[in-house]
Amino acid sequence: MFVAVDDTDSMKGNCTTFLATEIIREFSDLDLIGNSRLVRLNPATPWKTRGNGALVMRFGEGLGKRRLVGVIGGKEIYCYDRCTDFEPDPEMMRERIIPHIEAHHEEDADPGLLISAVKPSQSFYWRGVRTIMDRDEIESEISRIGGLTFTIGNGRGLIGCTCGMAWRPLDRTYELLSYRPEARWGTDRIFDPTTIRDVEHGYPTTFNSWEDRSEKVAMVPSTPCPVMYGLRGDVEEDLIEASKLIKTETLDRWMLFLTNQGTDDHIIRFPEKLLPNQSYALPGTVVSKARHVEGGHVFIDVQTSFGIVTCGAYEPSKEFRYVLDWMVPGDRVEMLGELREEPRTLNLEKIHVVSTVKELRKVSNPVCPICSRTMKSTGSGQKFKCKKCGTKSSTPVVCEVCRQLVPGWYEPPTSARRHLSKPLKRMGLYQPVEFVNGRSQ
Repeated sequence: MFVAVDDTDSMKGNCTTFLATEIIREFSDLDLIGNSRLVRLNPATPWKTRGNGALVMRFGEGLGKRRLVGVIGGKEIYCYDRCTDFEPDPEMMRERIIPHIEAHHEEDADPGLLISAVKPSQSFYWRGVRTIMDRDEIESEISRIGGLTFTIGNGRGLIGCTCGMAWRPLDRTYELLSYRPEARWGTDRIFDPTTIRDVEHGYPTTFNSWEDRSEKVAMVPSTPCPVMYGLRGDVEEDLIEASKLIKTETLDRWMLFLTNQGTDDHIIRFPEKLLPNQSYALPGTVVSKARHVEGGHVFIDVQTSFGIVTCGAYEPSKEFRYVLDWMVPGDRVEMLGELREEPRTLNLEKIHVVSTVKELRKVSNPVCPICSRTMKSTGSGQKFKCKKCGTKSSTPVVCEVCRQLVPGWYEPPTSARRHLSKPLKRMGLYQPVEFVNGRSQ
């Protein structure tokens, strides 16, 4: 039996993944089938809280070998990859889950619960991770699969439940989430940053834990939620092993989740039209120089098949903004990011520089071919003229500038990346130019 929950947290605190661990503990009389799933949905959804993630679990009667996937209250939690035909009673499960939702949701959240023996159509995942959906779009699908539901408030979380349960991974990653004792929630977290650095360096399958450029931790949240840290990677065994090396305050529990994080599933690559609050990969040609505005944000214009699109790199992306500074008109690029509604801007997550043009810089006015004297300007936008010979020219003396920007992929520092954005590390790529105080190295 599949169980999905969504939208129990808010910016004030709490965490839907913590609720998932409570549900897993509640059903200790059942077996966990497969990894619990943390499914991130459209990051451009205006009313999302932090990560717009739905949690999906499957319970039943396991068969064969089991795997360690967590520890809750000192008890080891295992999952099975195979199961019998036995399905728990959904009404019984609903009645046992509701008290946990009521106890672990924020007042400004709109939780949803979906219980079903059948998954929704996979199309709902792709719509949920790439578009904005309304509640009425999922009602017929819930009815079709015979789903049992529970909601609080407007029940918007039921959309996430349906879309999260519909996920069939094409690409996947894992996240090991550790949690603090409730008495510590909202207090400063205690941990040793160097141990996180060593894990990032020592386990190549991990990602987005540490930022070498600024020597800062990126896997420890700053919100008052129950999470101590989230260690992400491609191999679940590596995460369990690596987590043992991370030194922190005493932990209450940990759980390993299968996720769609770091997959770029939210990116629409061949759109028929551009709609706001969706994320795109747009190829095009740079047609302007970078513009800086108050607050440290940088913008540039790119000619695409949809016309000119303004692309922005914001202050939190730090040195990533230098890529826009280094661009010149004529550079061929592919810009990946979320299309903002107002002002209409593509908020950049990654940049693929396909090719660069020669950048020429004026050295001097042209030289008269007759008397070898330097010509004088006759006015803005006008030709140059030799005062002695009357010779005219429209071309100054130029030299080719050594470009700081070269073809390749560029990404923001770890702390400025979105959950779903695929890091270059997972693509088997490295930035061709490193940032050091705004200069290439």
